[in-house]
Amino acid sequence: MKVLVAVKRVVDYNVKVRVKADNSGVDLANVKMSMNPFCEIAVEEAVRLKEKGVATEIVVVSIGPTTAQEQLRTALALGADRAILVESAEELTSLAVAKLLKAVVDKEQPQLVILGKQAIDSDNNQTGQMLAALTGYGQGTFASKVEVSGDKVAVTREIDGGAQTVSLKLPAIVTTDLRLNEPRYASLPNIMKAKKKPLEVLTPDALGVSTASTNKTVKVEAPAARSAGIKVKSVAELVEKLKNEAKVI
Repeated sequence: MKVLVAVKRVVDYNVKVRVKADNSGVDLANVKMSMNPFCEIAVEEAVRLKEKGVATEIVVVSIGPTTAQEQLRTALALGADRAILVESAEELTSLAVAKLLKAVVDKEQPQLVILGKQAIDSDNNQTGQMLAALTGYGQGTFASKVEVSGDKVAVTREIDGGAQTVSLKLPAIVTTDLRLNEPRYASLPNIMKAKKKPLEVLTPDALGVSTASTNKTVKVEAPAARSAGIKVKSVAELVEKLKNEAKVI
């Protein structure tokens, strides 16, 4: 079984994000970039499926600038077999990414596609669902457990009321949640081996996909700074401040 895993290059989660002076976007100059944490979980789950003998090949794909090869090499070091980079310097919408992934799915014909449920930069939580709609595949979102049996996959998904298990017929789309697994670290020998694994570079034009967007970012600004908290001496004083200062009651 072939598994396709989508990964995204994002600002490292330990970095404090800065907004550009002209409010046109996030300042990425000299900023550490990493693989999206939810994508790390997706890669780990694919590797575990291969270790169980369920998956025979893992293909990782990323859409972004040339520098995204770094994150693909990381995925290869973690256990993926080969990589595909759809090179684009544009700021792509979730729909454009889903269309590009659909073209890659048509090209590779995987039985299972695993994505992180969302990226920590845009926080849209849309690409997996859009890809499922475009391909017509069944989808299991927010997965906390994935079990493949024959031509079906059982996905336990996190919902507001607890957990829900859905059975999907392969091929299918799965998006990962935090509780699915704990990603491993790449060993030095595997990092060296990853440098020799195949990495194919494509373009949106080569895939026949238009990435033109109808959305335009008007302004990006940092959240307002929080004011310092205060201590109150009594419940009466707390109620008074909530009523007259915070105006929440």
